[in-house]
Amino acid sequence: MTTEETIAALDRGEVRVAEPVGDGWVVRPAVQMAILDYFRSRQMEPREVGPFEYHDKIPLKTGYEKLGVRVVPPAVARYGAFLSRGVVLMPSYVNIGAWVGPNTMVDTWATVGSGAQIGADVHLAGGVGIGGVLEPPGAKPVIVEDGAFIGSRSIIVEGVRIGREAVLAPNVTLTASVPIIDVTGPEPVEHRGYVPPRSIVVPGTRPKEFPAGTYQLNCALIIGMRSESTDLKTSLNDALREYGIGT
Repeated sequence: MTTEETIAALDRGEVRVAEPVGDGWVVRPAVQMAILDYFRSRQMEPREVGPFEYHDKIPLKTGYEKLGVRVVPPAVARYGAFLSRGVVLMPSYVNIGAWVGPNTMVDTWATVGSGAQIGADVHLAGGVGIGGVLEPPGAKPVIVEDGAFIGSRSIIVEGVRIGREAVLAPNVTLTASVPIIDVTGPEPVEHRGYVPPRSIVVPGTRPKEFPAGTYQLNCALIIGMRSESTDLKTSLNDALREYGIGT
């Protein structure tokens, strides 16, 4: 496909930057390269949308009624992003190459970066930042799998993968290098760049020695697992109260 054809297919959801295969994900470098080529080939031009004026290279996505997507002003999705039926965009932003699954809520001031893959029945709460990853081609994008709940002001970047039905408390920051430590057993178990399915994750710190002294560095703590009795639509408050942690 040409670059233009690839971007049009992305917009229709016919191709994706990354796709689930078995228990893992496969990245499509050719699709990432097409997005980068599209940026290079486009020219800046003004666009008027009702009372709003924009000046950018990439058109805005259209046809929400046909897609069955609710978009609350002034939410913006760029052409080349795919939104499945039942998605709700509160005033938020979805970048080119992103894929958002059915019945997912992108809440107020949340952002979904380039190429990010967001599953079905996900809730990205207010102010969540999902980073974009396009370079180098072949780099894994941020992935949030089905049924996950991402708490307010959480930040997920650098290709971190959130397993299905995981629950992140507010203000959890995850990069490829931030330790994600399971503290539910007799010994800590450390993950990097991956939150196992159904994990309940809160922000934490751990000490590190430096020449100038001992300081606390950011980490995330897995404090429990989502119970089988918890419905997929559970609130973050309910999930955390099971472990004596309020929001």
